[in-house]
This record gives sequence, C-alpha cells and structure tokens, in this order.
Amino acid sequence: MGDADDNVADNSAGAPAGTATGRAGGNTDERWRRHWGRPEDALAHAVEVLRTPRPGLMNRLSEVIATLVPHVAIAQLSGICTYSPTIAFGLPEPAGAVSGLELARLAEVTAGATANGRPWQGETKLAGQVRSVVVVAASPTDANTAVLVLVRGGSDPVAAEALAVLQQLWDLLVAHSHHRATDAGPNHAAASRASAGSRARAIAEFTGMHSAALTAILSPLRSAALDDATARRAATELAVTALLDLRRGADLDRTLSEEPADAAFARLDRELRPLLRHTRVRLDVAPPAEAARSVPADTAHTARDAVRAAVLLMLEQDGLTRLHVSWQFTGDTLRAVVRDDGPGLLAADALTVHRTADRIAALGGRGTIEAVPGWGTTVTVDLPLTLPEPPRVTDPLDGLQPRELEVLDQLAQGRRNRDIAEALHISGSTVKFHVANILAKLGVASRGEAAALAHRAGMPGTAALHVAS
Repeated sequence: MGDADDNVADNSAGAPAGTATGRAGGNTDERWRRHWGRPEDALAHAVEVLRTPRPGLMNRLSEVIATLVPHVAIAQLSGICTYSPTIAFGLPEPAGAVSGLELARLAEVTAGATANGRPWQGETKLAGQVRSVVVVAASPTDANTAVLVLVRGGSDPVAAEALAVLQQLWDLLVAHSHHRATDAGPNHAAASRASAGSRARAIAEFTGMHSAALTAILSPLRSAALDDATARRAATELAVTALLDLRRGADLDRTLSEEPADAAFARLDRELRPLLRHTRVRLDVAPPAEAARSVPADTAHTARDAVRAAVLLMLEQDGLTRLHVSWQFTGDTLRAVVRDDGPGLLAADALTVHRTADRIAALGGRGTIEAVPGWGTTVTVDLPLTLPEPPRVTDPLDGLQPRELEVLDQLAQGRRNRDIAEALHISGSTVKFHVANILAKLGVASRGEAAALAHRAGMPGTAALHVAS
C-alpha cells in the first residue's frame, strides 16, 4: 500500500474489522441493536435517508447512523456525483479540515481491506492528527469507488454486525446515487455542470498560485551559494512533495468529474449490444479518434442516453438491417451520430421521448433528426464540452442545508438550544453543531445576528417554503 501505510494503524491487530465484539459491547452494542436490530427498523432508516433531498443527504445520513456507529464527523469521496464529489459534516474540527486528497489517500490505503465488501476500522492521520475512523467503500458497475469515512470520538472497535449493516446501507445509497447520476434530469445535469465549472476554475487558480510560489522557493534553495546543504535538501524535498500533491489533487478532481472518451464510448457499446442481441440488425461503431481526451461525466451520460434513445426508436421501424454509431470531437463539441438504413420515417421531435431532448438542452446542446423516406434516418447530437458560468447566489440562506434552515427558523423565534432540540427531535449537541455551521456559513458572529438576517429573509415560519423554492 505504499508509504501511506505508515500513517494507518489497524486497531483489530490483524483481525478483520469489528471482530473484537466483546470490547465493543455493553451500552453501545445494546443501543445500535435497539435502533437497527429488526429488519423493518433498518429499512425505515434507509428510506429516511433516501427521501432526503440531495443537498442534505449526507447530513441526514450522519444523523441516522449515529446510533449505529457513533461518530463526530462524516466525509465522503464520491466517484459518481460530479456536483459535489467531496462532502464533510460534523464538528468543525475535523470536518472543516478534511480534504479530498486525504480521503483519496485513505481510500487507496484501505482498498485491499474494503475490496471484499467489509468496512475497515483503525487509526489514520486525518485533518492534521491521528484519528480513529471507519472506512466503507462501494463500487457500482462501470463507476469509480465511493468511499464513506466516519471519524469516531473513541477507539473501541465497532461490532462486526453493526459494520455489516453500515456496509449494506452504503451499498444501497451508492447504487441509488449511481442510478440518479446516469439518468439525471435536465435541471440536475445543468446544475452539475455549473458546479463542476466553478470547481475547475478554483482548482486551476489555486494550483497556479501555489505552483508559482513553490517553484520560486525551489530556485534559491537549490543555489550553490547556500552553505547549509542538509537544510536545503530537506526543504527542496518538502517543496517538491507539495508540488506533487497539488498536481495529484487536480488529477483527482479530473478523475471524479471527467472520464476518457474511449472508456465512455466503450461503456456505450456494452450497453447497446444487448438491445440488438435478438434482432438481425448489425451494429457498427466508430469510437472517437481522440481516445484519451477527457469528457465531462454529465456530457458522457447525456450522450449515451441520447444514443440509446435514438437506437430504441430506430429499432421500432420495419426493414432495419444496419445501425452505425459514432462519436467525434469538433472543436469544443462532442458530436454523437446514429444512422440507420430503415424507411426514413422517424419524426423530427422523436428525441422528446424520456426527456432526452430536455437533457440535451440543459447542457447547451442540440439534437437534430434528418429522415429521408426510403433512405434512412440520421440523428445528430452536439454537446458542448466547455462549462457554463455557475449561477450567482443572491440569497445568503441558499448555502444552508434543509436541517440548518429548520434550526435557523427556530433560532429566529428566540428559542434556546434545548427547545430547538425538542421541537426538531434531535439532540442538544446536534443543535450546537448546526448553530455553529449556520454562523459560519452566514458570516455572522452571534445568534442575534443570524436571527436578524433570518427575519430579513422572511423567517420565522418560512423555512419550508424557502427549501421548496
């Protein structure tokens, strides 16, 4: 597992994670069984998380599994969601200091242990210090691995049965997210592209700044005019390591939000073959010539969706014997073309089926159908590879999660933490955590300032309306 192994210690002393159930027993064991022991209880918890709107899903997951695996912070590295591949919730320390690069390293180090569908628990360096963590991984078909990390407050091992339930729940959530990502609606696709664009610009800006600064430091440190060779060598090694980390961070984000053109087209080919298995129609494919060129994940999803829709429409025609599917790059545009030798009677608005035309339009693309009676039909879909400008956030409350809006609404009514906890059926410590996040996100220093801002936004009593809008 490389040098990163030096920072990871398995608390189970070589045994599989969670096997030391005796040490994890007692009240903790009784608590998770009371909340999760029956199948209907576990399913109810899963439904509660799945019903949560995407922006607040990880926050709700943290609340739900607190009785299963107690923790002080939760973080995910998603191989599916281009909208927000790295998310962390919990106490500001450590949640606020967890980076995507750290999560990627942890996922790499524990990959061998989690590959068999079992969570890993142990100690690792995270957010600046050694912490006790639980790592859960799930890998949908043809998608990157999604990793969940729970930062625990203690070091007692978690029972194997509890970890097994956690694994199944994470598998379910990742499969659900994978389905939503590959069949995303137009609005989500547009929002995802805008978010990816904002993230890419930020990464490019900070990478350039830090690269320039570290390169400038390397020059005098390598100078022969300096006498302290040992210090110079050590400082140079540190600077080079920092540069490599910056590049690795950029590569990581590219991996999470893009995929190589040849891999994206190969996935489409695999999806199309079963559709023609029991027909006499021949499928010819022409992959993009620039095989290594990166394609934004949402563009690849939409291109595959459009081609599948076109193929299914064409297969409904009589007399069809051949289909030709190709992808090519024309400047900053991905062009997907599907041609048949059918009767040429496909309607010009045929791509409206299954919202395909809406998905194309949401990414700023265009789809056309050219049908010539007796000669066949050609469907052409052009999708831009450049990212649109992200929408401007004008309402300060837009950055709050649904649960934080509920807490703010209660806070604006002058209620104390204890009253808020009773009203929302959460613990007092959870209320404190939400209040701290609210103050940080709104950029205010006190509950009074937050309440004043909430009143200006129409609170109290309008949190639900704000979320819905």
